[in-house]
Amino acid sequence: MTELDRILAHHERQPGRLLQILIAVQAQSGWLSPTVLTRVASALALPRARVESTAGFYSFLHLQPAGEYRILFSDNITDRMLGNQALMQALCEKLWLEPGKVAADKLVSVATTSCTGMCDQGPAVLANGRTITRMTAERVDEMAHLIRRRVPIGDWPPEWFHVEDNIRRRDILLDHDLQPGEALAAALDRGATGLLTEIERSGLRGRGGAGFGSDIKWRSCRDAWGDAHYVICNADEGEPGTFKDRVLLNSYFDIVVDGLCIAGMAIGASKGFIYLRGEYRYLLDRLETRLAQRREQGLLGRNILGRGFSFDIEIHLGAGAYICGEESALIESLEGKPGKPRIRPPFPVTNGYMGQPTTVNNVETLALAALIAVKGGDWFHAIGTPASTGTKLLSVSGDVAQPGIYEFPFGITVAEVLAAASAGDIQAVTSAGAAGHCLDATEFARRIAFEDVATGGSIMVFDRSRDMFDVARNFTHFFAHESCGFCTPCRVGTAVNARLIDKLALNRGSPYDLDEMTKMHDLMQGASHCGLGNTATIALNDMLAKFRPAFERRLHSPDYEPAFDLNAALSIARQMTGRDDPGAQLGDNLSAIGEHRAAAGAPSPAKDVQP
Repeated sequence: MTELDRILAHHERQPGRLLQILIAVQAQSGWLSPTVLTRVASALALPRARVESTAGFYSFLHLQPAGEYRILFSDNITDRMLGNQALMQALCEKLWLEPGKVAADKLVSVATTSCTGMCDQGPAVLANGRTITRMTAERVDEMAHLIRRRVPIGDWPPEWFHVEDNIRRRDILLDHDLQPGEALAAALDRGATGLLTEIERSGLRGRGGAGFGSDIKWRSCRDAWGDAHYVICNADEGEPGTFKDRVLLNSYFDIVVDGLCIAGMAIGASKGFIYLRGEYRYLLDRLETRLAQRREQGLLGRNILGRGFSFDIEIHLGAGAYICGEESALIESLEGKPGKPRIRPPFPVTNGYMGQPTTVNNVETLALAALIAVKGGDWFHAIGTPASTGTKLLSVSGDVAQPGIYEFPFGITVAEVLAAASAGDIQAVTSAGAAGHCLDATEFARRIAFEDVATGGSIMVFDRSRDMFDVARNFTHFFAHESCGFCTPCRVGTAVNARLIDKLALNRGSPYDLDEMTKMHDLMQGASHCGLGNTATIALNDMLAKFRPAFERRLHSPDYEPAFDLNAALSIARQMTGRDDPGAQLGDNLSAIGEHRAAAGAPSPAKDVQP
């Protein structure tokens, strides 16, 4: 039996597990060859185009050889602030390699990836999918040496792979004293109806960013007709600057699993999934081991706690697609397809995984539901504000002395968060990573709450030494890269914004370009298919309004004239007109020369050209 056959057998040749099969195959071979794609398609009885479509959608899957060593530098703005670009360039120089290219001997490739969820301990790197934190010039030197010697990544210094929780402030969730299964037992005592009543009393809202009422979602799913019901834990926290779910999965996994089981009981499900982002693959073996232990302890699987309730969990890996944080795109990915958002309605609560009623909840939401099952809804409702009950985990990074995880009751001010993280002389804060509002110093008295500053948990901080144009440019390119391409407003809008901001970076922009980005924000807000397009320009639009000088100083100067080579332009004209004497056809020449000058960023008045 070949390795491919073993992988297919392990996944029972289920078409819905296509993505997991491709991830496993690539882990063995390094890339997905045409032959492999054909064999997988045949084994799963799928059209080959369907298999290649899935393989080509995800950033971490490779349809071409990517090198024996695949080094990806996290390119979030906080990694840039910590010097990731210089470190990547240094590694490339030591390996005689061009960034983004594979070495001629197929030994190594070095490129960038989106945020890896390590913003509190960057610059971060993924080496063949394994996370390395706190990159330094010394580590770059040693890494180049190890790669040239072909030392297996498993034999690299173990301290490189150490990931800290960096918990800075604990409250009801991070300071809980519940034992594994205690919350599940309490929920079983209450029963599904009693539990839903407590969730309603608590006012628990989704912690992924949208803030939808958990009781409404669970009741809608429970009451929907279907052959089976499913609950999914969304652990695909791809928002730049967010890493709270990483900490919960690493150090609070039991309460998350209890919450997932509780949600299953409430909606009448017997099967749940954890969709784990590909960047957190280093957690997979440990989480799988803990699930197996819980099955042995009677806390998962058949007849949990001897109470007649059966519920089990599978972990599925993502493969580098920010869009899969959107719940319907996540479900598509879970079914082995490209992670493109579905047209809604119908909504997942009635037509979700495999067309069945499905509830998708954030990691933090499920953990809090477990607390509520034990302590009750009224206890939880008394914390925070009337419209935003309970506490919120904040991932704080950037220009702060103590980056990490902070748990605060809702209603805390932005200024209080900054003080807790020992931040000083701050000019701006993003409230929800790249997809949320950007606040300036006049707004730091505002409160973290759904009714004021809503957040999924990503708080990135920028002091007055930072150029906010650089922040905007990083965000703009992030969304241009991560747009799934499903709808025209987002696909085209994010690309246009990236081109416009690059034009500004070359000092070739105009006030018209700034106005165009504002118009693009208005267009994408109302016309995009999903949340990515609707939020992709929020921070950019705020920065244009609040930090406009950072953009205006890059506008094209009337005195600026890019270098223009008339002989080169005439050569182009000869090629385009097919004439040895381009002066014989002045109109043709001026058209060709004008195109050349436009490409150089220069005006092309006819008076400059003498035939």
